[in-house]
Amino acid sequence: MFMKIIIALDSFKGSLTATEACEIVSAAIKAKCPNAQTLLKPMADGGEGTAKAMIAARGGKWIAKNVMGPLAGMEVAAGFAWFEKEKEAVVEMATASGIELLKKEQLNPLKTTTYGTGQLIKAACEYGAQKILLAVGGSATVDCGVGAAMTLGWEFLDSNNRSIGFGGEKLINVAKIIKPEQLTLPPIEVLCDVNNPLCGDKGAAIIFGPQKGATPEMVELLEKGLSHIADMIKKQTEKDIKNMAGAGAAGGLSAGAVAFMDAKLVSGVETIIKEIELEKNMVDADWIVTGEGLFDSQSLNGKVVSGIVKIARKTNTKIAVIAGGVSLSEPEYQSSGVHKAIACRKAGMTLEYAIANCRELLNAASVEFVSLIQ
Repeated sequence: MFMKIIIALDSFKGSLTATEACEIVSAAIKAKCPNAQTLLKPMADGGEGTAKAMIAARGGKWIAKNVMGPLAGMEVAAGFAWFEKEKEAVVEMATASGIELLKKEQLNPLKTTTYGTGQLIKAACEYGAQKILLAVGGSATVDCGVGAAMTLGWEFLDSNNRSIGFGGEKLINVAKIIKPEQLTLPPIEVLCDVNNPLCGDKGAAIIFGPQKGATPEMVELLEKGLSHIADMIKKQTEKDIKNMAGAGAAGGLSAGAVAFMDAKLVSGVETIIKEIELEKNMVDADWIVTGEGLFDSQSLNGKVVSGIVKIARKTNTKIAVIAGGVSLSEPEYQSSGVHKAIACRKAGMTLEYAIANCRELLNAASVEFVSLIQ
């Protein structure tokens, strides 16, 4: 039986890159269904893996750059994706200011900074970038992009006219914001994977702070700091970022990019879909297999699966999700447009076991998918 099947998985955090996951699924399908044509399209939503997905799709290269890590005094080997023809750079903040760069005991959004991400943006500008895509998922920070702005020449002073320093805990101390005399940046698009505002019940501190190590007391301090810096930005730059959709992504780096870099917020997954020409390839495809570490309600709101569902409605391509875990019921995911969902981690299996055996489990889930469609 001949079928065209597009393999378009996101990364499985801490286990597999998007490219690795796609290759495993493709090999399993071809082994069980030799007549199937598989087309690999590694995916990302603007978070971790975006730069590699873009390089795989467009043939760019990686420009290595050592920068400050999420904590002051910490150096990490990071970099950015470069596309020579377009003179375009993809800066992935997770490589410089990401949560996976820290040990569990180091997580503390009162202390973490986006300074290293700013260094990458500056390096991309110096390399000749005429456009920068800023992928903002997977951050360890809640500093509203203030650290990144510092590298570009912005000054954030306290009531004694001294620099506030690094970390989310310092935002509340900002008494004056000084714009650099010369700030020449190319157009910057922020690839968002969430729609959360900067402040409030659905904001960066309350929703994402605990994931980054914040206690309830820390969350309260961070919320006050974000609200304060948003008020200062509105007062001194006339930009209202507090309730902007997507401004809460990456601990407010999205908001800071708008305020300090004149950036535009765009859908991460929709941008990736456009860049890799996914819709064109789906027109004559029978199935598209997508997935990520966990297929849940968030997957249908700004993540990879949601973007593919939107395209599949136009191309009439059937969708299968193969994920590390599936928390949606069959009626829930089918009502969204997903035809089949298969979990790698079966009932009674520990997360540790699933992560340690991710390749074998993804292969088995792919074989299960083939058995369901034959």
